[in-house]
Amino acid sequence: MRNVENILFIMCDQLRWDYLSCYGHPTLHTPNIDRLAERGTRFTRTYVQSPVCGASRMSFYTGRYVQSHGASWNGFPLKVGEMTLGDYLRARGMEVALVGKTHMRADTEGMERLGIDPDSIIGVRVSECGFDPFERDDGLHGVGPDGRYDPKLPRYNEYLRDKGYAGDNPWHDWANAATGEGNKIASGWAMRHASRPARVAEEDSETPYMTRRAIDFMEQAQKPWCLHLSYIKPHWPYIAPAPYNDMYGKDAVQPAVRSESERNDPHPIYREFMDLRVSKSFARDEVRDEVIPVYMGLIKQIDDQMGVLFDYMSRKGLMDNTMIVFTSDHGDYLGDHWMGEKDLFHEPSAKIPLIVYDPRNTASNVCDELVESIDIVPTLLDAVGGDAEDQSHRLEGRSLTPFLRGEKPASWRGHAISEYDYSVLPVASKLNIAPRDARLFMVANKKWKYMYAPGFRPMLFDLENDPLELTDLGANQDYAAACREMQEVLNRWGLRYSQRTTRSEKQILASRGKSVRKGILIGVWDEAEIPEELWSAYLGDR
Repeated sequence: MRNVENILFIMCDQLRWDYLSCYGHPTLHTPNIDRLAERGTRFTRTYVQSPVCGASRMSFYTGRYVQSHGASWNGFPLKVGEMTLGDYLRARGMEVALVGKTHMRADTEGMERLGIDPDSIIGVRVSECGFDPFERDDGLHGVGPDGRYDPKLPRYNEYLRDKGYAGDNPWHDWANAATGEGNKIASGWAMRHASRPARVAEEDSETPYMTRRAIDFMEQAQKPWCLHLSYIKPHWPYIAPAPYNDMYGKDAVQPAVRSESERNDPHPIYREFMDLRVSKSFARDEVRDEVIPVYMGLIKQIDDQMGVLFDYMSRKGLMDNTMIVFTSDHGDYLGDHWMGEKDLFHEPSAKIPLIVYDPRNTASNVCDELVESIDIVPTLLDAVGGDAEDQSHRLEGRSLTPFLRGEKPASWRGHAISEYDYSVLPVASKLNIAPRDARLFMVANKKWKYMYAPGFRPMLFDLENDPLELTDLGANQDYAAACREMQEVLNRWGLRYSQRTTRSEKQILASRGKSVRKGILIGVWDEAEIPEELWSAYLGDR
């Protein structure tokens, strides 16, 4: 099979797997994303390696579990030396660029120790997950009494000012705020303003702006490329420009997936997450009725922009030679299970949409196997003629190529793993958990989902009989055997090789027995025990 020439790796931020019509949402219609799914492979059981932006994305970009790459929460640097998608594809002669978000924090201490100039090409790539930043923008430009959350001002702010949107921070004042009472700014940070239209014109809002920047990149590309187009929405602040702000009403909101029984003697960690401000807000029906229609509007805007982008690519012939990946970095509880945000491992949070369009095979496929976000790097490497198997000492994911062909591999994983580091959250403080112990692990197969928290009892859900995950069986002794089975899986996973990244299996096999031919003769009693040629350098003048 021929290689693909280009790759478009599209990621939305905080997009739930079930908020697309091709995944079954009854009132939110996404025809352009559906069109991609109809010509590609739609995966139905894809899990992130961590349900939080930074850690999840670092797994997407490295093809490695969080425990392996170490960047376990937002703002935790990805250490210098970790191989990324850019490193693998650039070695294949590709340009690897970024438009949008990565949530990457550079390992500045490591760079300084190694004498890497942050402004050099190497320094920039080390700081940007291996991408060349055509336009980096994490979309987190909050300003508080201690300064800016992101010290780098986005190019988008300059764009808005050039368009006549005044102020020091037009990202907030126009794109993420509405007009309130008395002509005051109604900040998008207050969710009660969600349904008000953002002050920015729709064509100047973040999603179409990023689409245009992706097209700008494609227009100037001179050689095969991989573009990571990483949209900022539908991540909070939950606010949208007209007409997307009121395109849906509360009648389009699906009932919350939750039960009063979940709040009756819950797991201690789950209890503390339910007690966070964002969870208590989303537990209120008026918050869901205000926010979810706007969340849907932001997704509808993304779908409309997918139409713009795919039509452009069709006109340019790029749909014939470009692999397209469409996914999300994690989901959003939106009040399900009495939770807001993400962070834990219920399906709305840890499960994501994944659609892969391969121009070499445009038959529609649906895959129900367990897929992990770390499978993306080996899949893309395979698509451009690389050998993902030869990188298996680094890459912990597996190529999805057989599924894209409508085939099933001879063997496939039986479990998916996800991790979470809650050390910086009030949850750890309230439970008096030391940072090094504030860890959560999820193991899921098609029958069970198991959560292990060091120092606490486990959580367990029967996905076959309780697909909505409303009944935690972890404290029920009738299910102790299932807990032991899943814990054994986690224990075996914890014993995997993950840090031997400088020697491949092939290199190790090729090196066996080679030292004796270079004069290392261990354990020999008599010269006659081994071939004479191995003594050739030690026999002297005969």
